[in-house]
Amino acid sequence: MTKIGILALQGDFDAHGRRMAQLGAQAVEVRKMEQLGQIDGLVIPGGESSVFLHLLGEKGFQHLSEFVLSRPVFGTCAGCILLAREVENPAQKGIGALDVTVRRNAYGRQIDSTILTGPSLLGLEPLEQVYIRAPRIERTGPTVEVLASRDGHAVLVRQGKVLAATFHPELSEDPRVHGEFLRMVENERH
Repeated sequence: MTKIGILALQGDFDAHGRRMAQLGAQAVEVRKMEQLGQIDGLVIPGGESSVFLHLLGEKGFQHLSEFVLSRPVFGTCAGCILLAREVENPAQKGIGALDVTVRRNAYGRQIDSTILTGPSLLGLEPLEQVYIRAPRIERTGPTVEVLASRDGHAVLVRQGKVLAATFHPELSEDPRVHGEFLRMVENERH
């Protein structure tokens, strides 16, 4: 059975775990970096990216970076920020696994949270997108594949073994985004 780690330091890691279990994977809550060696792929959930950096510390950030550069990873919201090459508003470090520039809290405050639907490359049906203090991808590099966008900005992207969303697919009833990540992990295993 495919083992998907969910970085369980903050954010709605439980919802990601439930979705992975629903799709037939074993979800493992990752709280210690030593656990990274026991999983096939990792989900970095939403939350506050600066808090993730604080909780990880330098050593944890280094371990996470090594994993991200070698295995499949899916980041949502704050997870997308952590995976980015460049972060703005304010500037902060990212792992650099995803050739994008991300602007933190670009869609406003908590009160500006919204649910939208829009086209994606994951099927004919519109994709539900739940935004909560979401970042915006301002720039995508030439090898970044845009799978969904909002108002001309990428909101779901893939580059190599990395998938990232600026919205929260774990809060939607639509399992396609997590399903796509699970396919990426299973392809990497074979």
